Amino acid sequence: MDLTILYRGPLASCDYDCPYCPFAKRRDSTDQLRADRAALTRFTGWVAEQTDDRLSVLFTPWGEGLTRSWYRRALTDLSHLPHVARVAIQTNLSCRTDWLKAADPAKLALWCTYHPGQTPYDRFLTKCRELGDAGIRFSVGVVGFPDHLDQARRLRADLPDQVYLWVNAAEGRTYSDPEAVDWTSIDPLFPFSRHPHRSAGLPCRTGESVISVDGEGTVRRCHFVPAELGNLYDGSYRRALEPRACPLTTCDCHIGYVHLETLPLYDVFAGGVLERIPLSASRR
Repeated sequence: MDLTILYRGPLASCDYDCPYCPFAKRRDSTDQLRADRAALTRFTGWVAEQTDDRLSVLFTPWGEGLTRSWYRRALTDLSHLPHVARVAIQTNLSCRTDWLKAADPAKLALWCTYHPGQTPYDRFLTKCRELGDAGIRFSVGVVGFPDHLDQARRLRADLPDQVYLWVNAAEGRTYSDPEAVDWTSIDPLFPFSRHPHRSAGLPCRTGESVISVDGEGTVRRCHFVPAELGNLYDGSYRRALEPRACPLTTCDCHIGYVHLETLPLYDVFAGGVLERIPLSASRR
């Protein structure tokens, strides 16, 4: 079986205080961190044992995972498993990068977000260069707020051409055509993010070849549909894997709509769906 897993454990703490994020500067207690570490250890142990499957794993923590040693270790260890095709994580890139030397750069990838005002621009750009020097696949992105536009343009100019710079439409924001032109000049794929996608009744890979898993091992088709399909650790989820239509009216998050079969994004991001790297950028 080829299976993509979106893992989100209980971690909810972050070292940034972005005004558009509900988890800004949130702190987990010692017990909460211990529980997150135990849940992640259990999950990576399960992945290691599934040698009959070909797995791809994207960590999508509410908080910042790479400031925690157990996430860095998990990514490193999973990158060396022969039956793991790709392992990636969403990150603000505030962590150090020397740990990447122990990972397999052919398997590990980072989905990085630049948050203006939360970290010095030069520091973030330096870390991007360190990723490039280490041979790590990565994408970089920003949230499309008006006051981020100049920084996004600067970042696009300073990053190598082969590094894809994506732009996420800000939640609840409507973009005029001139505004959309500005953002599309930075990210040619911004039109996919500009508007929510109609999804009700449309075929989606989630629930068949893509699943969401939480810290308890509860399996859902994706992060946005609460209905449970079973549990990862007792194997009950496998009986529920089948083609299915989306029950929601719309889908407005990339980690959701990228799996809609009515969109061409599996071709656009061929070989880089988890880390959000389009095929055109990989070729460059």
